[in-house]
Amino acid sequence: MPTPEKLFETQWLGIYRIGHWDFVRRPQSENCVGILAITPENEIILVEQFRIPMQRRVIEIPAGIVGDEPEHFGESLASTAARELLEETGYRAGSVTRLIESPTSAGMSSEHVHLFHAKDLVREHSGGGVAGENIIVHHVRIVELRHWLAAREAEGMMIDFKIHAALWLAGVVG
Repeated sequence: MPTPEKLFETQWLGIYRIGHWDFVRRPQSENCVGILAITPENEIILVEQFRIPMQRRVIEIPAGIVGDEPEHFGESLASTAARELLEETGYRAGSVTRLIESPTSAGMSSEHVHLFHAKDLVREHSGGGVAGENIIVHHVRIVELRHWLAAREAEGMMIDFKIHAALWLAGVVG
């Protein structure tokens, strides 16, 4: 693979070029995780937060960047998934199983998303993320999910596609 030409870079994001193609990359990591977590009561755990690029609130599965902070350099994908789940939702997973690795936006970014299924959940705290994230945690019964998501969309929120992909990959919906 040719070495990309750096056009612009900050601590968190860079713009690069290979040949005639410009794309973005995170300087610290090209990997992020998304976590499907379903409680014993058959509720999916979703998070809501304001996303600056979208200028809207977004409903998502818990997620995070791998190795984006010095204290997490070298952390495995599964460990990042478990840590992010605990930070954002307050749930500790007994196990996390890999579902898939996929590009997030192959024409624009070099980022890979790794989806995991968290099982054997134990609630340790209320969640909400780390400093400044202001994450709202939602518990939605799987049988009510379509209606609930449609209602959030009608309120002006955006719905992240990884919710649907993770449910399908885990065999929760067909």
